[in-house]
Formats: sequence, structure tokens, C-alpha cells
Amino acid sequence: MFPIEYFIGLIIIGIFAGFASGLLGVGGGFLIVPLQYFLLQYIGVNSDLAILISFGTSLAIIIPTSISGAYRHSRSMDGIIKPGVQLGIFGIIGGFIGGFAASSLPYNILEIIFGCLLLFVAVNNILNINREREKSRISFNLINSGIIGLLVGFSSGLLGVGGGIFLIAILTSLLGFSMIEAIGTSSIFISLTAIGGFLSYMISGWGISTFPYSIGYVSIINFILIAAFSVPFASIGAKYAQKVPQKKLKIIFSMLVLYMALKMLGILP
Repeated sequence: MFPIEYFIGLIIIGIFAGFASGLLGVGGGFLIVPLQYFLLQYIGVNSDLAILISFGTSLAIIIPTSISGAYRHSRSMDGIIKPGVQLGIFGIIGGFIGGFAASSLPYNILEIIFGCLLLFVAVNNILNINREREKSRISFNLINSGIIGLLVGFSSGLLGVGGGIFLIAILTSLLGFSMIEAIGTSSIFISLTAIGGFLSYMISGWGISTFPYSIGYVSIINFILIAAFSVPFASIGAKYAQKVPQKKLKIIFSMLVLYMALKMLGILP
């Protein structure tokens, strides 16, 4: 039913997304979503269904992938579990709501929203590339963490990403986290937030999705193949994150996000 290059593509996505997840603390969704979307279109899946399958399956994959990276980060860094869990609890609620919202929006609108948000994050990081640590502008308390968790969680569910690309920008620019602290905290946050979004895509696509071997908008084949490679590579990426200078991490993070933003907006072929 599926061409052999489809399975090869899924394996490649798993390797790259897993390594990026552990290295950058972003869950890998910013790679899993667009690459899955382009791959599904390649085999003839219509765009409306392709983008929802990409979102739902991405969130399912992010759960085990980010847990792998979070475990590695928590072993080498102190003080990241509490803020990560606190943000993540609110993120689960936001992700659940965002997932249902996505199923009611046209695919081209979702493409534009996803691309614009990625572009904003990339530009913000490029402008602050030389800053090792920002001064904290707001305090980290229950109210602020609740607002941030809900908003980032909503964007996570809406766009099928763990939310790490948005959370890292907030933690470093508003809360005074260093890049490596933000990456570690984010890896814990997204492992929780993705649960809410995953459940909403599974429920909203139940009896509607026509994609073979899927539960709602979650593809079982895509999940198994990508996760099989993303989970071990997330642990490898997290190990390297401790050794790479923060400036280089920011450059890698910014360039990858910028490329995907231009790709989703149709600026790059």
C-alpha cells in the first residue's frame, strides 16, 4: 500500500527529529510535522488530512521522544524538574483544547500560523544570539507559569509540536533562564503537554480519518517507525547538548527553525 521510500522517509525523520529533540529540548515536532506533511503529500494524501495526521502523530511521537531527552537532562542538571512539571500540568490542558481547535481550521490557515510562529521564534533567537543569559523580566510563580503553560500548550495542540520552540524563547527572554536550563526544562514540559494534544487528535479524528492503520488522526505506522529511531537518538542528542557551547546551540536552533518557517510559508521550494 505504501511505497518503500515512504518507510525510508519515516526512518530518516525519526533520526533527525530525535537528535534535535535531545540536543535542543524542542520535542522534534518542528521537524516531524513539516517533514511528515511533505511525505504524506508525496504519496498522494490530500492536504487537509495530511496536516492533521502530521499534527496528531507528531504529538504521539513527542511523548516517548521527549521523555528520553528529559531523563538524560534531569540526570545532569538540578532544578529543572519542578518548573518543567509545573508548566507541563497547565500545558496538558492547553494542548487538549488546541488539538480540538485545529480540526476545525482549514489546512492553509494552519500552515500560515505554523510558519509565522516559527519565523518569530527564529528571528528572536538570531537577534539575541550573543546573549548568554537574559535578565529576568517577570517572576516564575504559579500565575505566570499557568498563563505560559496554557498558551504554549494551546499552540502545541494547535500545531502538533511539543511547544519547546516557543517555551525556550519565553524562558530565555522573559524568565532569565540560560539556554541549557531552558532546554532541560522544556524537555520535561513537552513530555507532559504532548499528552493533551495527542488525546484530542485521537478523539476528534475518530470515525473521520480515512488514513490506513490510524486511530483518529494518529498514524500507527508513522508512530512506530519514527518513534523507534527518535527515542534513542533523543538520548544521544541530550548527551551532546551538555558539551556544545550555548551560542552554537542558539545558532543551530535558529537556523533549523528559520528553514522550516520559510518552507511552511512556501518561500522555499
